[in-house]
Amino acid sequence: MSKVDHTIVIGAGIVGVSTALWLQRSGVRVTLVDREGFAAGTSYGNAGVLAASAVVPVTVPGLLKKAPGMLFSGNEPLFLRWSYLPQLLPFLFKYLSYANADDVKRIGKGLAEVMYDTVDQHMALAKGTPAERFIRAGDYVHAYDNKHGFEKDAFAWRQRRDLGFEDEELDQDALANYDPELAGKFGYAVRCPNHGQITDPGEYVGALGGVFLDQGGQLVVADVTNITTENGIAKAVETSEGQIEADQVVITSGAWSSMLCAKLGAKIPMEAERGYHVEFVNANVSLRSNTMVSSKKFAMNSMDGRLRCAGIVEFGGLDAGPSKAPIELLKRNAHEIFPNLEYDSTREWLGHRPSTPDSLPVIGALKNASNVWAGFGHQHLGLTGGPKTGRWLAQLITGEKPNVDMTPYAPDRF
Repeated sequence: MSKVDHTIVIGAGIVGVSTALWLQRSGVRVTLVDREGFAAGTSYGNAGVLAASAVVPVTVPGLLKKAPGMLFSGNEPLFLRWSYLPQLLPFLFKYLSYANADDVKRIGKGLAEVMYDTVDQHMALAKGTPAERFIRAGDYVHAYDNKHGFEKDAFAWRQRRDLGFEDEELDQDALANYDPELAGKFGYAVRCPNHGQITDPGEYVGALGGVFLDQGGQLVVADVTNITTENGIAKAVETSEGQIEADQVVITSGAWSSMLCAKLGAKIPMEAERGYHVEFVNANVSLRSNTMVSSKKFAMNSMDGRLRCAGIVEFGGLDAGPSKAPIELLKRNAHEIFPNLEYDSTREWLGHRPSTPDSLPVIGALKNASNVWAGFGHQHLGLTGGPKTGRWLAQLITGEKPNVDMTPYAPDRF
């Protein structure tokens, strides 16, 4: 293994914290830098699903035909801030070019490698720490209005099965027996075993951050303004709190990562896929398992003390505030499924998922700065894939080659 003295990890979400912990376990001194602290972004607001079999990207065949109709309907899970369209177009052309069967199958293989053992990866990261209590192994249920809706998703289910994921089909009666909360709500469902959930994503990542600090790690709350290089080697990270020197640098700052990479000459196309959640605090509904409402493309998860409904894809950049329509759609959907839903209050959230054109994360060294490492671009699957990404990055940095072909994730693949 290579001798690494000090590594700076930029971004304290699940990918950054995982990287920092695995580096610590290899004897490396680590400084985490984040503008807000642990789990301030999508690591806080995600659906909490450890979605091992989420190996089918949004860009499925036929998306180009369906997308315009979805954008002009307030009841579909796809939104666009039209003023942002000119900025979005270059990314959108690349993104839609992958909406074909061959690319989707290739992307699925890459996603499966990152995520298939997500529960085990989380347990390896958190076992024996206060964070372990937030991890729960279990099922992931995909609920449909009827069997015809399931059959329309045949391409996606074939891809999951071809990649080795198991499932069990449930008719209406079997679903009611499985989870009485869903009785009469859906006509058909698929139960996917060997998945899991995080019962409070923000608290979980914060607890992991506490472990990092207890083990001698340092957290600097500051804006990163630049990475200083000399002859293609990073020497220091410039922050609003001053300069920090290190011999390795890792960029895990989610949707903001590509801007830092661009300062080093690495042009990585990426967009912020804006995602929303609504929480119903002290709800009178408690689900047995994470449940994806397939017709509406949002997930429901009973977390510690609340029901969280999360989903929606909105393209609108990093700067605009939350849109009202996606939040209202999530609320409307939840009340349609549970007409007698009662709760004390609601909480609303907007976050920015880092999305690449091919829906695969960017993991590896930058071409123009060999000691700067990328770990971002997991779109809506960062919680699921974060621990393994962090382990791979720690292995690469310390000279231990991961037992996997890293080519699909190469930062220079575009």
